[in-house]
Amino acid sequence: MPSTLTERPAPVTAATARDAAAPKRRTRVLALAEARWAGASLVLFLIALSLQLTGAPAGAWGPLYALTYLTGGWEPAWAGVKALKDKTLDVDLLMVVAAIGAASIGQVMDGALLIVIFATSGALEALATARTQDAVRGLLDLAPATATRLGDGGREETVATAGLAVGDTLLIRPGERIGADGRVLAGASEVDQATITGEPLPVAKQTGDEVFAGTLNGTGALRVEVERDAVDSVIARIVAMVEEASGTKAPTQLFIEKVEQRYSLGMVAATLAVFAIPLGFGADLTSSLLRAMTFMIVASPCAVVLATMPPLLSAIANAGRHGVLVKSAVVMERLGQVDTVALDKTGTLTEGTPRVTDIRPLAGSDLSEDALLALAAAAEHPSEHPLARAVVDAARARGLDIPEVRDFDSAPGTGVTATVDGAAVAVGAPARLLDGATDARSAEAAALAEELENDGRTTVLVVREGVPVGILGVADRLRPDAAATVTALKALTGTAPMLVTGDNPRAAARLAAEAGIGDVRAGLLPQDKVAAVREQESAGRRTLVVGDGVNDAPALAAAHTGIAMGRAGSDLALETADAVIVRDELATVPKVIALSRAARRLVVQNLVIAGVFITGLVVWDLVASLPLPLGVLGHEGSTVIVGLNGLRLLRDAAWKRAGAGAVR
Repeated sequence: MPSTLTERPAPVTAATARDAAAPKRRTRVLALAEARWAGASLVLFLIALSLQLTGAPAGAWGPLYALTYLTGGWEPAWAGVKALKDKTLDVDLLMVVAAIGAASIGQVMDGALLIVIFATSGALEALATARTQDAVRGLLDLAPATATRLGDGGREETVATAGLAVGDTLLIRPGERIGADGRVLAGASEVDQATITGEPLPVAKQTGDEVFAGTLNGTGALRVEVERDAVDSVIARIVAMVEEASGTKAPTQLFIEKVEQRYSLGMVAATLAVFAIPLGFGADLTSSLLRAMTFMIVASPCAVVLATMPPLLSAIANAGRHGVLVKSAVVMERLGQVDTVALDKTGTLTEGTPRVTDIRPLAGSDLSEDALLALAAAAEHPSEHPLARAVVDAARARGLDIPEVRDFDSAPGTGVTATVDGAAVAVGAPARLLDGATDARSAEAAALAEELENDGRTTVLVVREGVPVGILGVADRLRPDAAATVTALKALTGTAPMLVTGDNPRAAARLAAEAGIGDVRAGLLPQDKVAAVREQESAGRRTLVVGDGVNDAPALAAAHTGIAMGRAGSDLALETADAVIVRDELATVPKVIALSRAARRLVVQNLVIAGVFITGLVVWDLVASLPLPLGVLGHEGSTVIVGLNGLRLLRDAAWKRAGAGAVR
């Protein structure tokens, strides 16, 4: 009976790759209590508002508003009461009190709207937290639940990966995910380890090479000796790093929230004083209460809150229309603070798909570029390897006829062989196919392969009837907008971006040179990327990380702000990142930074406007006697003004100005 390691394996197809992928975990919106309460509050508010606007009697819409207060306000009210036990005053409780106060003087709709806004905000925050936790837990599913362990005499047994011990020997069949970090004892294959290193192409593995849990084996079978316990595997450490970085990341708050405690305490104390002091000097209870209630309304931070939110929310909506999903107002504010950028390579700075970049027929082969490419494409056509697909795609792009082949065979880590038009053709790694040959044609091929590899290409040798006839260079292609994006980011932040990648140094250096990046950090594992980010943060820099893979997730979590490329981004990267570029247009990164800075400028303008109104109305109420209708009108008027001012960022012209500012 032939050994498992020498049997011809079935090719790994896209279907088997999908089958091996981890199942997705995703918390449903309505599974969260916060979302259910907020949804109920919103529905009740909309029904009540519709009835009120259509002239229905108060008996019809009044109870609905009351239910709006109850469903949307009980959670923040309860949280505020618990905060009071800790001797802190939560702004949510203050908003509930302000909403009740508004209702007590007849402004029922205004108070209900305030309740709905705060309930919805809390639900969105809870959803974002749950989705991130889903992605982190789902990452563990990349490592298979079971593995095939070889016992005495080669006996196979299926065991849980969590129970594997250092020194165990595993059999990894074609298309399976590797169950533990270890080292190859026997066999040869190519392993897709993009989840760990971000490399765009599978990596050839043979005896003595290291492999990682959760990576996908190719067409060969491997025997692997376990070198790390499951809790110490690289994939487990990625999970731990994401959780640690998310937990230790400095709490983010909008500008107004940074002073909410002092403002809340001051407002409560001032309202009590406005009520109590006149009473002490003989004023009647009704007028004192009315003055205090008017004071609470005009001094409430509603206008200040709206001064902050509309510009940021408008910027979020505008960015969303142009393919950038910013997850919260806090993130939009933070984007404008970044002063250094770290870019991943594969799938971020590049397209993430290998393409043929060089076609070099050897002297004496009598082959043109098209003939060499057609010959290689014919031999590679039955293969599922990414390099093979790149060669075939290049031939099709040139409109070449691809001949039929016979006797196709594939050797993991070496290449393919086939009969094309009656000639034996081999296509694969130059080092393996040349195998120390010293004739002139082989020497020429080796020199050309070395030249292309020094330029960061992956090389493919084409051999016909045992004689080298040409070399193909394959590389991941730089995005068309990469160089312009790097220039714009440098102009915005005053510092050139750095490249952080798990790919090999030569490929990284080549792409960085094309994009105009000088600071290149290659061959990095996920923990190394985190270290690079923390190095910048410790130097006082606010770092923006842009990436797309599982291996980028810890750095995205540790950074001041993280942006994920959405089209090919991993679930973990998409959930961990603060923003997602849905259309994979790298040029939107500097634009959204510039838009954030425009929003921050509008926030400052609005805070000045709100501050002037609040100060004027408060002074009027304290010095003279501010009529309640005028107080409400002034309060609502300031709210409308700052709201409309913030909505200016909804226009497409704001995005165009952001783009113009980014390239200056």
